[in-house]
Amino acid sequence: MVDIDSAVRRFVSDVWHDSREETAYELVADECPGLGGSGPAAVLAWHRERRTAFPDLRYKIVDLIVSGERAALHWRAAGTQRGAFGPVPPTGQVVSYSGATFLRFDPAGKIIDVWSVNELFQLLQQLGVEVLPPLTGAGGSAD
Repeated sequence: MVDIDSAVRRFVSDVWHDSREETAYELVADECPGLGGSGPAAVLAWHRERRTAFPDLRYKIVDLIVSGERAALHWRAAGTQRGAFGPVPPTGQVVSYSGATFLRFDPAGKIIDVWSVNELFQLLQQLGVEVLPPLTGAGGSAD
């Protein structure tokens, strides 16, 4: 029997914090979605991209609930933007934001699905990005 609680904690500490490739290959199944593909390499690519923007990014597990082959993880993250984050150039700004990640494991204990939501709007505000809704009126004019 796989200890999913321990696997999730290891996923956060080894893959999210340290981008340890060997752990990603141990914990992530080939069909697990990631950045531009699936499997351990695609999951690592997502975290490398985030780590390029925030090299000191650290995650804290706020709450972890495991039920059967599923886990729900509430986390907080903090880091300093030293690289581009999408179209946002480096600001040197320290950010802190929250999110939730949901994972599903196969019978062998590998992650086969991972889905996350986070406070991206709050993160962008902390970087000084002004997010405005599109200007459209009833007649479709952008005046």
